[in-house]
Amino acid sequence: MNLTLKVWRQKNANSGGNFETHQVVANEHMSFLEMLDVLNEDLISKKLEPVAFEHDCREGICGACSMVIDGQPHGPNGGTTTCQLHMRYYKDGDTITIEPFRAAAFPVLKDLVVDRSAFDRVIQAGGFVSVNTGNAPDGNSVPIEKEQSSMAMDAAECIGCGACVAACPNASAMLFVSAKVSHLSLLPQGEVEADQRVLKMVNQMDDEGFGNCSNVTACEAECPKGISVTNIARLNREYMSASIGSQKSV
Repeated sequence: MNLTLKVWRQKNANSGGNFETHQVVANEHMSFLEMLDVLNEDLISKKLEPVAFEHDCREGICGACSMVIDGQPHGPNGGTTTCQLHMRYYKDGDTITIEPFRAAAFPVLKDLVVDRSAFDRVIQAGGFVSVNTGNAPDGNSVPIEKEQSSMAMDAAECIGCGACVAACPNASAMLFVSAKVSHLSLLPQGEVEADQRVLKMVNQMDDEGFGNCSNVTACEAECPKGISVTNIARLNREYMSASIGSQKSV
């Protein structure tokens, strides 16, 4: 199939960018990233600069392949990352617009590559359990209700790709932060540090420059792992409870 690509090109975070139009010939069996590989092979053969984009596992696990395709993070298919999008969903003659995630907290490094280290700093602020546990305990030694463990594991599916930020009109990271807070606070091992965790992570999120949540719920719709916005409600409850508790202790 013959495709027209409108690809965002930007030298670095301090320079302006623009869309470049390229023609590429692909087949329906290619993944979206393989199609971009074909484009880059053609550019290199013409002594032109290839398009920079991120990828790693190409199995929908890591979320590194983050880009906005025709206005949607990770493309038009629900519940998939960019690397899981295949060209069979397009037809001959289509025009595809490809650009990086747009958020002040995700500055563009080059072309389709953005710096998502703000997520790492949010995790470093409190997204962990630091209780001394010694050797790994037996898996059944701590009884956990099925509903609790299921909610925790659902939240833990978040891969931190940033699609929620890219989809949100306010570039909010609330879905990401709430998933990381939820999957720890719902389990007994995470309860000890629950209050300080939610305060530290939300404060770091604000410091990074992410916007506020306004309940548009585009984050849930575009999340490749289907993380529920009910986690945001849990985050708000825990943050309010922890804030009141910290004021009483002063």
